[in-house]
Parts: sequence; structure tokens; C-alpha cells
Amino acid sequence: MEKTHYKQEINMTPELMTRIEELCSHYPADKRKSALLPVLHEVQDAHDNWLSIELQDKVAEILNIKPVEVYEVVTFYTMYNRRPIGKYMFEFCQTSSCCLRGTEDLMDYTCEKLGVGIGEPTADGLFEVRGVECLGACGYAPMMQLGDFYKENLTKEKIDQIIDDCRENKIILHDK
Repeated sequence: MEKTHYKQEINMTPELMTRIEELCSHYPADKRKSALLPVLHEVQDAHDNWLSIELQDKVAEILNIKPVEVYEVVTFYTMYNRRPIGKYMFEFCQTSSCCLRGTEDLMDYTCEKLGVGIGEPTADGLFEVRGVECLGACGYAPMMQLGDFYKENLTKEKIDQIIDDCRENKIILHDK
């Protein structure tokens, strides 16, 4: 498998650095690494929702840890993106309850409708479909996460409406 190295502009604004320092202040000074997950979220949000190797190195520098300690976290958790992704990332739960209620068919339907495979952004960069582990909303299966929000009891009709709403900029991705 060929690996592509994506370039990303690093923009650690004063506001972002203030937020990082505020997050780090919740932990003892000699335990800055404890802030790694929330810092990665903030940095990713400020950089088009992905983290290049160079940006991960910058986080390691800021937290005074080894770069590999950042890489381990970023490669383990699916919530961190190591390449540019679609603006609207449809993260379908793929565990038991959702599979029993048809999530795999909905993923196929969504991919077909968008003209992409799983893990491929659309040509316009708007959409991407991904399967993830349990999102903890089994009673509302099948479901997916879109930004910070859950879309539950999904049907093909609901998928169609979500796609239309995204195209019309009616979807809010983050609760900040």
C-alpha cells in the first residue's frame, strides 16, 4: 500500500495556544501529557479537522513529550484524522445493534448515492463515509455520528435528507 504524505499549513494562533495552555492547566505541570487528547481535539478542530505528521510533532513539542507518544494516540483513536477528510464525515456505527438494524446496507446506500467507497472523500471534499466502533446509542440503531451529533433511527429517506441538508449548509457539526 502506497502511503501519501499530505502537506498542511500549521497555524498555532495565539487563541489556540491560550486554549492549549488552559487545557494543560488542569493537570500538574510535570504531567502535561495528560492533556494530550483534549489538546489534539483543539488542534485538529483548528486545522481543517486533520493532523499532519508535522502538526503532531508540534503538539509533542508544546507538551514536551516525544513525537511517538502523539503518533501512538493519533493512530489508535478513529476520532483523529491523519489526512484531509470530507467536511461532512458520516461515521456509521458498525457494531451488533446497528448491524442487526441495517447499518451496512445504509453505508452501501450512502456510498452509492455519493459516488464513493468507504473512506474516500467525494471529489468536492464535502462528504466521506466511515465505519466506526460502538457509539453507545444501541437503542437508536442504526445510527451515525456527524460532527459532534448523533443521527439516529436512520433510514434511506433520512440519509437523503441529511445529505441535502449538508449541501444546503443546514447541518451544524460542532456544539462550540
